[in-house]
Amino acid sequence: MGMSEAAERADSFVPHRFTERLVDLGEIRMNYVAEGDRDAPALLLVPAQGESWWGYEEAIGLLSAEFRVFAIDLRGQGRSTWTPGRYNLNTWGADVERFIDLVIQRPTVVAGNSSGGLITAYVAAYAKPGLVRGAILEDPPLFSSQSAPPYGPGMMQTLGPIFALWAKWLGPQWSIGDWTGMVEAAPHELPAFLHPGIGFMMGEGDPEAGASPTPVQHLREYDPEWAQAWVTGTANADVDHATMLAQIKAPVLLTHHFHMTDPDTGQLMGAMTDIQAGQARRLLESTEQPVTFTPLDAPHTMHEPMPQQYADVITAWTKTLP
Repeated sequence: MGMSEAAERADSFVPHRFTERLVDLGEIRMNYVAEGDRDAPALLLVPAQGESWWGYEEAIGLLSAEFRVFAIDLRGQGRSTWTPGRYNLNTWGADVERFIDLVIQRPTVVAGNSSGGLITAYVAAYAKPGLVRGAILEDPPLFSSQSAPPYGPGMMQTLGPIFALWAKWLGPQWSIGDWTGMVEAAPHELPAFLHPGIGFMMGEGDPEAGASPTPVQHLREYDPEWAQAWVTGTANADVDHATMLAQIKAPVLLTHHFHMTDPDTGQLMGAMTDIQAGQARRLLESTEQPVTFTPLDAPHTMHEPMPQQYADVITAWTKTLP
């Protein structure tokens, strides 16, 4: 990130309860926090699309009693560098691998939510041996975030239309930035099955309250080119989800949260259908690594509204690791 970019975006940020740090990974500088006993087992938290590290703020407070907890901003999010034209699973995954290598420097349990779960799976499959001690995939959109998946609905039958809306009205690097226009357009441009999600995806806190009249904090810190990358399919460039799952080299916890399929259209509100979760589990089990599959009655991003339950799930599962 050049100084001018950092200065331009400086007013986008708000203070948090933990100290933020920057590490130079080469192409980017990555923003992160590190809490807990330095000698405790290492845990790395990888946020969802449109979420900065502080979505885990409450969870970090709980988990740091058991772990040395690291939480990061991925490239294109928060105080980490924005990289126009360079958003895909290969670049995000390489950043996470470098972070473990340079900052954590020991085998790490990696836990990612949503697209952060896909990035976690990528690192567990393709990073150099020994970096990932265990992989926690918190409600990841396996198959459903592909343009033409082998199983079940794809990107534009799930949350793709929301991402298309963000990309169109906010523009790469917020070059358009028409939040008001986006909020007004949402009911017309989004399919009916996504209308209940407008408050959740574009609001602050309460999903029932509807869209926020001004940009919400976590999206102010986000490069909307991320959204465009998922809509166009470039986010998955050269990464096939089935191939990736079959190459994972660490024990896996896969969680599956709230999901609902529209009976008339097959459109999915949620991260995965039962079929997609079942196929992901089958492919994971083909690796002969230990696989735990846990359906949870929880929202997609469970760690923020339910930090205690999230910390309990993570802590209990990591105790099973060798």
